[in-house]
Amino acid sequence: MAKIKKQTKKQILKDSSLEFLKKYINNPSPVGFESSGQKIWLEYLQPYIDAKFVDPYGTAVGIVNPDAPFKVVIEAHADEISWFVNYITDKGIIYLKRNGGVDHQVAPAKRVLIHGKKGPVKAVFGWPAIHTRMGHNDKETQPKVENLFLDCGASNKKEVEQLGVHIGSVVTYEEGFDTLANGFYIGRAFDNRIGGFMIAEVARLLHENKKKLPYALYVVNSVQEEIGLRGAEMIARRIKPDVAIVTDVTHDTQTPMINKMIEGDIACGKGPSLAYGPAVHNKLLDFVQQVANKNKIDIQLRALSRSTGTDTDSFAYAHEGCPSVLISIPLRYMHTTVEMIHHKDIEGTIQLMYESLLALTPKTNLSYL
Repeated sequence: MAKIKKQTKKQILKDSSLEFLKKYINNPSPVGFESSGQKIWLEYLQPYIDAKFVDPYGTAVGIVNPDAPFKVVIEAHADEISWFVNYITDKGIIYLKRNGGVDHQVAPAKRVLIHGKKGPVKAVFGWPAIHTRMGHNDKETQPKVENLFLDCGASNKKEVEQLGVHIGSVVTYEEGFDTLANGFYIGRAFDNRIGGFMIAEVARLLHENKKKLPYALYVVNSVQEEIGLRGAEMIARRIKPDVAIVTDVTHDTQTPMINKMIEGDIACGKGPSLAYGPAVHNKLLDFVQQVANKNKIDIQLRALSRSTGTDTDSFAYAHEGCPSVLISIPLRYMHTTVEMIHHKDIEGTIQLMYESLLALTPKTNLSYL
């Protein structure tokens, strides 16, 4: 593995921060089973907060200045897409169901971990050799959920079960964090554990720079975003924040097979992306843009039709309504095992959230009228 990039000139990211990122990304944290990742995240966050709690479904929250009446949330989601064991044949072949929006077309020949009752079990997505896949019309068989299967080396169903694998066992890909040329990182589940990393870094910077906030800051790592924003929906109702700053990933549109006329013009390495959309509060969005301009932070803009498809929607429409803004980091190859991001965008997103929190006060005017 190539050596991780050293601390930057602005000293936003430390070597210890990037070691945490590696550990956090490499740890499986599938939808509905996020607890191991949340433990890693809370352990890292602990020195930089005053209080913490975990809700019944596993959303983890760290709080700075908890007694203040005005509440501001910075939020990401902790879960990654995965699979469920659905059916085991008499010959020990394992068929699956999706757990979130996992892309079946990238599955063939991938190595996976089946998380059973006795611990992780190694397996592969078996896929017949090209010589055997040609049909009568010289058309290759295409991967579909119903024809994808796992092979863990068992000869029958009993051997599978003896390994601790059961119906409902969750399955994650084995690939982890790595580096590429020119400041790019790759890994599975950057969507959106990179967000969890960035909000933890914001908390670290506030603590290390001895910044005192005139409000309570809730650092929220939500569960179950990938199956309908469920964790954010629950925690937004519980916290009832006055302002929410949500971070997630968005599509880099510079690679082949992406239509910029539909997806917009967003590039890795050119800064965080701010979104226009009904759930995004216009006054708060203007405020964040002004912060970016003042601090010379590069940003990119995009437009979203109807919902954002992120936890922003859950916070915006919670209780009586919460002014919410979405700050996204550009990402290539979403929902694959080689999601790609650029270190400049990580730093820029952290800096933009950090400076926005410093500029925000309970008296900031977010009224439309």
